[in-house]
Amino acid sequence: MSLSKNPAFNLKVVLQETNLAADTLRAWERRYGLPTPSRTEGGHRLYSQYDIETIKWLLARQSEGLSISLAVDLWNEKIASKVDPLAGFAPSILSSLQTTPAIYISPETNLDSLRAQWIQACLNFNESIAEQILNQAFSMFPVEAVCMDVLQKGLSEFGGLWYENRASVQQEHFASGLAMRRLDSLLGGSPTPTRNQTVLVGCPSNEWHTFTPLHLALLLRRRGLNVIHLGANVPVEQFEETVTAVKANLVILVAQTLTTAATLQLTAQTLSGLKVPVGYGGRIFNIHSDMADYIHGYYLGDSLNASLTAIETLLKNKVKPNSLKTISQEYAAVHRAFISKRIHIESTIKEMVPFAAYTEGFDTGIHFLGDNIAAALQLGNMELVTKEMEWVKVLMQSHQRPASELAAFINTYSLAVDKHINGRGAPIKDWLKTQVAAT
Repeated sequence: MSLSKNPAFNLKVVLQETNLAADTLRAWERRYGLPTPSRTEGGHRLYSQYDIETIKWLLARQSEGLSISLAVDLWNEKIASKVDPLAGFAPSILSSLQTTPAIYISPETNLDSLRAQWIQACLNFNESIAEQILNQAFSMFPVEAVCMDVLQKGLSEFGGLWYENRASVQQEHFASGLAMRRLDSLLGGSPTPTRNQTVLVGCPSNEWHTFTPLHLALLLRRRGLNVIHLGANVPVEQFEETVTAVKANLVILVAQTLTTAATLQLTAQTLSGLKVPVGYGGRIFNIHSDMADYIHGYYLGDSLNASLTAIETLLKNKVKPNSLKTISQEYAAVHRAFISKRIHIESTIKEMVPFAAYTEGFDTGIHFLGDNIAAALQLGNMELVTKEMEWVKVLMQSHQRPASELAAFINTYSLAVDKHINGRGAPIKDWLKTQVAAT
């Protein structure tokens, strides 16, 4: 039976039938031209049954992971092909959407307030409300704006809450999982590439934070590029194989920590032999932009917008890489010595620590500091570790250890370095001395 296009229902009926907020519906009509209600002589909207089912069809596409703009594009493609989008719309789906109660619709519809409400829903582990807030945001604002102002800024605020001990690791992981799932859906629902250039995006070995590269992959896909997102912890050999297999025009590497900046450096150096441009960025480069002087390729900047501009430049023009600096012979020698003796250094530290002070968190701190010292020596500057030491302080606080233990730990580390590197660890010892003074 065909659906009536006779305008017979007022706005209140439509909102009851679809569980859609009035502001959202008006935004759809204004921005996308769907649905297209008639007007009474007094200017009031009147909707047909076809209009109501159109709204439900769009909501169904959103529940499958499409943004509202992509759902409208799909609708328009079908109409242009002279196919009625509602012809294959299953009645059971319509019925389930019609009977689903409206659990949450935000009365405040700016991006800042939606982000605050999404964060609160995640803190409460309320997946249903968190998802509905995102649905509402994507229905009213462009995909790029929601991804940046709700998801990315929201996760950044979660990091601050965790650092201030106002959010747990579980809450942060819950929010990250929801954000990643939404980005995955949006990437999967992106239009077919319209440009003939291929970009690889991924994380080097041991980098597990994938929100930023996935976000960047989505933005590039929406610009028409053929983007291959390789995800987390990609060994350099797999980057090499994929670059060759897909004839990539550009490789983008993202690192968030000092230790993964060191693996990124090695990956970029290897890929430079394939004559493919390598762009890179991430949190650690925003903190220490001078590290770019030691890495093959092109630093993409300290924001996603800057990265997009730099990527377009790299794809359009042959850009000469910056001249690389090399680390000093002293640092190279200390790096080799530390790597070869690290297991002995850490064993000595454990032997020197009183049993009562030894905890699982303490063991984690030893390995964390060792990883960062090795990375800083490879990158030629022990001062790079200073910012990362904030994590050790937070770790000790979370295990309720007194601040005095940090100075004792650093002194113990220095003695162990001196014992096993035989006085050749001056860059490490000098830096450790500054850390004792700062505690």
